[in-house]
Amino acid sequence: MAGNEHGGALGAVYSAKRPEEVAALYDGWADRYDREMAQAGYRHPAICLALLARHLPRGAAPLLDAGAGTGLVGEWLGIVGYAHVEALDLSEGMLKVAASKNVYAALHRLALGGPLPFADGQFAGIVSAGVFTTGHVGPEGVDELVRICRPGGVIVLTVKDTLWDGFATHVAGFVAAGRIEIAEETASYVSMPGEQGTIPSRGLVLKVR
Repeated sequence: MAGNEHGGALGAVYSAKRPEEVAALYDGWADRYDREMAQAGYRHPAICLALLARHLPRGAAPLLDAGAGTGLVGEWLGIVGYAHVEALDLSEGMLKVAASKNVYAALHRLALGGPLPFADGQFAGIVSAGVFTTGHVGPEGVDELVRICRPGGVIVLTVKDTLWDGFATHVAGFVAAGRIEIAEETASYVSMPGEQGTIPSRGLVLKVR
């Protein structure tokens, strides 16, 4: 099942063609996002949290929530022992909701896929839940995440199965170059069991060398 069968706000963002269009759609969705994703049974944040806790020591800092949205991952990271987390998202409206939760040390309105204004090895760990998906960020978005994650750190992300082949090929280049290793890959799972037409995804943990 390769197409987008979602309706409503989710279908619109999956069908968007440009980052500016994606940002505008998320701006308009921000006030309803948490409620609607809860109704859909959204699993990516919980799975990413579990993977991060398994592969990165409690208290490691700083972390980057790359594609933070309204802060669904960020509000749990502090509870489980990661006190310093920064948020990155392309949507001002989503970041406004995230800011209201008071769980991030800093918020950055930026888009993944191009250069990021962070130093090499700046972050001890990076989480990117639900970002490598239809109409959002392609595998090239991994390049900067690898650069800004310090050696020994981990990048936890989710990838939609329909994008997996191209993503896996891209990541294999970093593995072959000795830049990263694949620490864990989950089985495919349905990220939103309450949303009809959801295409399975998988979780991935990359350890930076």
